[in-house]
Formats: sequence, C-alpha cells, structure tokens
Amino acid sequence: MTQYGFYFDSTRCTGCRTCEMACKDYHDLSTEAAFRRVFDYEGGEFVENADGTVTATTYAYHLSEACNHCESPKCFAACPTGAIEKDEDGIVYIKEDVCTGTGACVDACPFGVPILVKEKNKAVKCDMCRDRIAEGKRPICVEACPLRALEWGDLDELKKAHPDAVHAIAPMADPSITNPSVIINACPAAKEVGDTTGAVANEKEVTFA
Repeated sequence: MTQYGFYFDSTRCTGCRTCEMACKDYHDLSTEAAFRRVFDYEGGEFVENADGTVTATTYAYHLSEACNHCESPKCFAACPTGAIEKDEDGIVYIKEDVCTGTGACVDACPFGVPILVKEKNKAVKCDMCRDRIAEGKRPICVEACPLRALEWGDLDELKKAHPDAVHAIAPMADPSITNPSVIINACPAAKEVGDTTGAVANEKEVTFA
C-alpha cells in the first residue's frame, strides 16, 4: 500500500498563511474550522550582563501542520461509528454522512487535528485533498505555498529526497504515538518535541473548541 505524506521545510516558511487560506477557500470552511494551521512558536529571553550589554537567546519559527495521516491513527481507532477510514493511499478521512458528532476523534488525536463543527454536529479535518489527488493534482496547500515550503507525495520517496528530515518539531506531539506521515526540515531555531523553553504565540488563532 502506498502511503502519501507531506514534507515541510521550516527554513523556507515565513508564516504567511497562504497554505491555510488556500485550504479554507478551497474547502469553503467557516470560521469554526481550519484543516491546515500555522503555528508561531517563540521563546528565549534577554539577559543583561554585568557590563551593561544584553545577550539575547530569543528565537521564533513557524510550523505549518494539517492532518498527519498517521500510520496508526488514534482518531480511526476511537471513532464509535466507523466514520473514519484509511484508504489504499494511506489517507485518513471522515465520512460525514456516517459521523454523528460524538467528538471521540477530537479527544483521541494527540495533534489536535479533528474539529467538531457545532453548527453541523460533525467532525471535520484535512483529507489531503483526495478529490484533487484523484485528478492527478497536488493538495491545494502544496500548490499555494509561494516559497515551496510544502511538498507532497509517496512518503518513502519524500524520505529519500530529504534524508536529514525529522518526524516532528515543537510544538507537535510525540511522533512515536501514531507514526505521522510527515517529515520536516528543521530550521536552526527549531526545538525538539517536548520543549519547555518556548510556547505557541498564536494559540487563539490555531485553537478551535
């Protein structure tokens, strides 16, 4: 079975949110949901030295994250109605006509990807633009990125093309939980998963409840 995945180059990303906006526009999403989110992760401090100079340890970088279409998706295992499936290309998607809005997938996903849309009482998330892939196109977020910070394709081929890529950076969850189908070129400022020196600076923007 093919496993499609994403590659994200954090050395290229400027946090412009073009990927996020293109996704929202293409999928006609309301303000209650976003299938791709851009996290601003910041940390460090300014330390005044004895001689009056200041040493800065500050850092900031961006993380563009959608559904990771994990090898072992917790959302799939948790759904009580069978509304979540993983197809032959490794794409994890929600069948809205089967979803009853229990929110089990929302609670189960360590990456906080599924969103329960109250007006529809349905869970929604990125489906990797399955309709576009069926037409031989790339996901809309990949097409839209002006700096080519996103790539998409067979995960094994992406790993061959980017052998130094890592599976996760802060503020992502521990990748060993679900084995996400995502690899990342970490910028010099990027912190490892579990980092406590920084925080998400735009939490309200990326949180949907």
